[in-house]
Parts: sequence; C-alpha cells; structure tokens
Amino acid sequence: MMFGQATSRAMKYLAIAALVPAVFAVTPGHAEVLGYAIVPTQIIYPGEEIDPKRLERVEVTNKNLSQGYAQDISQVQGLITTRTLLPGRTIMIGALKQPSAIKRGDKILLVYDNGMMRITASGTPLAEGAVGELIQVRNTDTGVILSGTIMPDRTVLVVQK
Repeated sequence: MMFGQATSRAMKYLAIAALVPAVFAVTPGHAEVLGYAIVPTQIIYPGEEIDPKRLERVEVTNKNLSQGYAQDISQVQGLITTRTLLPGRTIMIGALKQPSAIKRGDKILLVYDNGMMRITASGTPLAEGAVGELIQVRNTDTGVILSGTIMPDRTVLVVQK
C-alpha cells in the first residue's frame, strides 16, 4: 500500500515538473504592444501645469490597465493636475483640469445680452473657474450675486433667471 502511494506521489511531481516549463516559457521577441501612454519623468504636484518636457511616451504592455489614461502629449499639455502624478505611472485624464481663466477676487466685466439689449457692469468672481464654467459673481455696484458663464475674453456672460 505504501509503495502505491509513493509511486502516485512521484508521478504527480513528475507531471507538475513537466508542465512548469510550458507555463513559464518565454516567447521570443517583444511583448505585445497595446498602444502608448504618457507618463511623468518626475513628480508633478497638484495645481502645477503639465509641461511636455516632464513627460515621456511609453508602450503599454499590460492588458489589465484601466482605460482613461493619456495616450498623447497633446491631451495633457497645458492642463493643471488635481492629484500628485508619480514618475512612470499613467496620467488619468480625470485627474486634470483646464487652467483657471478667472480667480476669486479678480476684477471682471459682467455682460448681459438678450439680443436687442446689452448691459455691462463690473464684478468680482466668488470662485475661480475655467472658460465655459458656470460661476457666481458679485456685481460690485449693487452687491447682487449673479450666475454666469466664463467667456474666453475673461468676461462673464450673465444668465437670465
């Protein structure tokens, strides 16, 4: 009986030993390239603008890498990071934002335009924001708080209530 168990155990070890080289066999050539990713070459801290000189393009070989990472430098150039970006790690697009066109406390021009009538007034934003964002602003003449969209020329187009 003992002889039979020892033989079957030895056979199991031989079978496993035969399979191990097949499982860990290295195929000649390069790993499969699944595209490219942009990674920092040094730490980039939150609030810093992304400079292309601090980035490099690398091949993606990990099939399990989640989507949403930057694949081209033009996708991230000039954007502001909201998280710390580590060297060699992919840059997630969701961790970036447009630079602020208007900062809290700046002096800006408020514009109301309904097609036939255009009214302008001075104001101050109550928060920072990028072009196209809806922010609240205070009319410096009346003290009334209004909402408006930031325009590329740094004016705020007031929305009608």
